[in-house]
Amino acid sequence: MANLVWEKKLSVGNVIIDAEHRNLISMVNDANRAIEAMDGLTLRHEFEHLEYWLHTHFANEEKIAQAVDFPFARLKPAQQYSLSALRHLRDGLEVEYGMWPKSTAVHFSCSLKHWIVEHITKVDMPMKPMLQAHDYNFWPGYAAGTSYSPVLVTSGAGVCGCGCDSYSSAVG
Repeated sequence: MANLVWEKKLSVGNVIIDAEHRNLISMVNDANRAIEAMDGLTLRHEFEHLEYWLHTHFANEEKIAQAVDFPFARLKPAQQYSLSALRHLRDGLEVEYGMWPKSTAVHFSCSLKHWIVEHITKVDMPMKPMLQAHDYNFWPGYAAGTSYSPVLVTSGAGVCGCGCDSYSSAVG
């Protein structure tokens, strides 16, 4: 199955959030490789890694949202839903004990890709208009012209490609 790739149209207009989305997409791709390999142990590790970074990402989003006066009360429940949906995917695969048919692998792989694209397009994209009023390198507490340089972990992988068309319908 094809890997998911972050593209410019997924940009929310902030270097930190965009870089973290690239990292999360890379982690989704890593989890999908474990799903395809039916490697339950690696998959468990990838989900733990993804969940850990998701908490970090949410904390950064909260800090940025508050700094640009985005109504965080709308963002917090959506973040919690994203985390809950990720845990539901993880739990569904763990029930299979690493022994799932190809159709299950395809389903969960598409679901995981759809999950991250939906997080970006439905949860974070509403912040874009407020973020665009600031420099792309905006980070709360840093002076204008000073940039924050997050560490990128990208795999260079591609758009969904699983046949579910979740990417094009979500970004449309």
